[in-house]
Amino acid sequence: MKITQEYPIINNRKINVALIGCGRISFKHVISIFHHSKDLNLVALCDTNIQNIKEIKNLINKEAKDKKSAENIQIYEKYDDLISKKNKGIISLDLVILATPSGLHASQAIKAARNGINICTEKPMATNWEEGQLMVNVCDENNVYLFVVKQNRYNKTIQLLKRQIATNRFGKISMISVNVFWQRPQSYYDKDEWRGTKKLDGGALMNQASHYVDLMYWLNGPIESLNAMSDTLGRDIEVEDTLVMNLKWKNGTLGTMAVTMLTYPENLEGSITILGEKGTVKLGGKAVNNFEHWDFESSNEDDFFVKNSNYKTSNIYGFGHPVFYKDMIKTIRGVKTDICKGNDGLKSLEIIIAAYKSAKTGTTIKLPLS
Repeated sequence: MKITQEYPIINNRKINVALIGCGRISFKHVISIFHHSKDLNLVALCDTNIQNIKEIKNLINKEAKDKKSAENIQIYEKYDDLISKKNKGIISLDLVILATPSGLHASQAIKAARNGINICTEKPMATNWEEGQLMVNVCDENNVYLFVVKQNRYNKTIQLLKRQIATNRFGKISMISVNVFWQRPQSYYDKDEWRGTKKLDGGALMNQASHYVDLMYWLNGPIESLNAMSDTLGRDIEVEDTLVMNLKWKNGTLGTMAVTMLTYPENLEGSITILGEKGTVKLGGKAVNNFEHWDFESSNEDDFFVKNSNYKTSNIYGFGHPVFYKDMIKTIRGVKTDICKGNDGLKSLEIIIAAYKSAKTGTTIKLPLS
């Protein structure tokens, strides 16, 4: 099915990509870009930290089959310089990948959009509600795509869980409980000045647990109201390291979410438990990678896929980035996909902002915010 919006379609050539930010998450994007090397051409890297660029270049040299093209990747320390070179025709650029500190996403996305460049941004898409809305509006006005990375939606475990909800196998869902019990030592926050700041990073909910907020919405629909409490209990940072909240979905489901970065001595659990009138499932492991309980009133063919959908993971990111990239490429090529775009990405940002507002005011917040 072809897209009806008036976005430029890129066919009959590779899509030229620049990676903006070469830190912790960027390695997942490099691997994904070269996994899709038939469709993507990495033309530039941009980071203010030269050491980050050197480390990513080492990964590129391992991943690239065409060593000559890898050598031709241009290096920029300033984002504005990259945009300027694009406008002067010195570099051809179709898509920027924003793997920068979260507080920079909005300004960088808006600048790209106003210069006719598609955007793919890591989570969270912005650190405040107004900037998130502005990103979406500016991209719409300039007919460029705004993709928001929600790679966990593509994990095999999540896909299987989503199918049980979509086919009403749980019946009426009474409760959903989400736990993110991870460890981020003080040394993690001390590594870069922007980490743990309100302006550029956000706290445990906005940064580390953002994907889990997205899954609550994506799996069970919109939230009606919530109330939250947060505190900074063990780290020297501007934002919370621990947060708890109660939620009510519009479909009547009640739920809880508990997030902390103080788990000793390492990441313990990233889990989603769903209790329904006809089924109970706990998807756990360190990052929703392992079904720990699966029980339904009646059996069906999906029961045979449970064990095979579990996977081991050495990190919290999962294996969804390459699949996300596949849908992003198809969309830019003019094929409709279910990939998360700007308006969809705003849903999880709205829940996060509402939780922070609730924690600050001590009140229950109703959604939507606007």
